[in-house]
Amino acid sequence: MDIHFYGATREVTGSCYLLRVGEHHILVDCGLIQGNPQHEEHNRDPFPFEPSEIDAVVLTHAHLDHSGRLPLLVKQGFKGPIHTHRATADLCRIMLEDAGYLNEKDAAWDNRKRERQGKEPVSPLYTQEEARLAHTQFRALEYGKTKKIVPGIKLTLLDAGHILGSAIVKLELKDGNQRRVVVLSGDLGHSGAPILRDPEPVRQADLVVMESTYGNRQHRPWDATWQEMGEILSRARADKGNVLIPAFAVGRTQELLYVFKQHYQEWGLDDWQIFLDSPMAIKATRVYQRHGTVYDARARQILEKVGDPFAMPNLTMSRHSTQSMAINKMDSGAIIIAGSGMCTGGRITHHLKHNAWRKHAHILIVGFQAAGTRGRALVDGADEIHLWGEPVKVKAQVHTIGGLSAHADQKGLMDWYGRFDGRPRVALVHGEPESMQTLASRLHNELQAEVMQPEFGARIDLTRL
Repeated sequence: MDIHFYGATREVTGSCYLLRVGEHHILVDCGLIQGNPQHEEHNRDPFPFEPSEIDAVVLTHAHLDHSGRLPLLVKQGFKGPIHTHRATADLCRIMLEDAGYLNEKDAAWDNRKRERQGKEPVSPLYTQEEARLAHTQFRALEYGKTKKIVPGIKLTLLDAGHILGSAIVKLELKDGNQRRVVVLSGDLGHSGAPILRDPEPVRQADLVVMESTYGNRQHRPWDATWQEMGEILSRARADKGNVLIPAFAVGRTQELLYVFKQHYQEWGLDDWQIFLDSPMAIKATRVYQRHGTVYDARARQILEKVGDPFAMPNLTMSRHSTQSMAINKMDSGAIIIAGSGMCTGGRITHHLKHNAWRKHAHILIVGFQAAGTRGRALVDGADEIHLWGEPVKVKAQVHTIGGLSAHADQKGLMDWYGRFDGRPRVALVHGEPESMQTLASRLHNELQAEVMQPEFGARIDLTRL
């Protein structure tokens, strides 16, 4: 009876954990390794286990750093069920197929260059069809329902509050006379966030595998965040320009629409035309609309009283490219929410080309911007950005809105762990080394926790806990 750490060890992507109980093997998450091209090339490395020997997968949530290698796992021989929350299954139908499309597109682009260089072509990591095939193995669960997934392993999903359908995984293990409880946090949500409930507390565990993304950071209060956003929109309205909001398709986009609706009159949003210009975000919003049972009390109340919590009379869903191109003819009065969230591609790049050089335009950065991305350049005050090889001056006013993270901060992580009885051992994952070490020190010094920081390939013998 043991657990092996095969991803998100002292880094924040590629979550993947193998548990063995007797003759049975299950995997928790199978995420993409993300970062620079050299880092992402490791997605093509062989799995450090035989996919055909895995009996079942448990998926914490739909984000690709947790789900993105599932089609590859199936492609290489995994034939078992993929257990996850019903909303996560719906989101993965969209996200994995989109990832397959991008894989095909990237491979085609690379192969044109390779052909000119006389090199052999490369295959996509997986295709859209392979993503659709993997989705047939998904098995939808609800929060709080315990299910025996293989002999000796019972699974319960609890609400993690990170994105729709995100789950804390509780595994009750039995092998002969040995019994253990392992809890994997997945990605824990930011308490008080719009739409979703706060992360659910857990009382019992022998081992807690916990994320540490913001283990060295405290988030800004929500009230201050909403006040800042309202003030920026007020200034933008006075400037009579457009507002561009690069946003992640799942989670951040729906939070923005929800908050816009709640502050519609206060922020003067009836003076604007609001566009959601992202086909994937539109599809994800439809999934959010179908799963109101997992909303928090406030969002459920809105749903019951006024219906759709995202709808506004001046909101246009731009599904087609012709609709997107028409927006670019507007030089004022438009709020444009579009992907990609880090401005690395997608329709937001076209809107930047048409607006970044306008001094009356405003750009709202509402999510994390990785080093080396166009979004990070904007945050860092770049005078110009490059789009399709052309320099574009940045004269628009750029605002970074703090406090909108979907991850728990240090206090949130400490509070969640502090609800466990008996201070179980902790294995920290899904964090950069500095963040992880800061959190480990606080857990040990203030809560007397025994904390581990596993390296890739590390094994913990659960019978020795």
